[in-house]
Amino acid sequence: MILARGMIEGITAALGANGLILRGGFVFSDNDDAAHGASGVPAKSVLLVGQAGAAPWPHFLRWRERQPQQIANPLDSWSRQVIGDVAAAFGARAVSPSDKPYLPFQQWAMRAEGLKPSPLGILMHPQYGLWHAYRGALLFEDEIALPQQGEMIHLCDACVAKPCLKSCPVDAYSREGFAYQACLAHVRGANGGPCRSGGCLDRNACPYGTEYRYPPDVQAFHMASFALAAG
Repeated sequence: MILARGMIEGITAALGANGLILRGGFVFSDNDDAAHGASGVPAKSVLLVGQAGAAPWPHFLRWRERQPQQIANPLDSWSRQVIGDVAAAFGARAVSPSDKPYLPFQQWAMRAEGLKPSPLGILMHPQYGLWHAYRGALLFEDEIALPQQGEMIHLCDACVAKPCLKSCPVDAYSREGFAYQACLAHVRGANGGPCRSGGCLDRNACPYGTEYRYPPDVQAFHMASFALAAG
């Protein structure tokens, strides 16, 4: 069975009511080790759910005001609730990037939208730059007819200056990878104020998709979550 176009439009509208968007999808091949759908049989299709810019932020804040002050991982909890409600309404299983055992969300995202990682590891989008995210996915036990995804332009290939590798005061990102402990120590330390209040300096140095850049309060929230979750 191929899911009707009207269902995709319904899902899009339901997600859009909370500032979320569909981020592409695909049909699993016979060679894929597909996660199970709502009834427990292997899924045939997946739709990625995420955001462009900070569109979900006001919806999240309104939800947050009604929750206990000490709720753990509030943005993850909100995403699970919103995407879970949509999944229940359309016969899908909702999954999250933080589910354990971890699902291959980045591989799914690259396959769904044809994106490639930036030097920071974040997938580079030709419109949104680095200012986007994946909040979950919908797994269906039916095939979904989706337009064929064309090859995306990878902006990092044309970026010679690579300012994203030159702005961090502790060189947390390099061609060798991410210096996790150095980043964490700096963010928590006396000189980490600019990162704590305005977000990652390397990420903010990227010249692409700046109209989608998260506002400082959103970046501060994510940086605080990183510092706290790191233990």
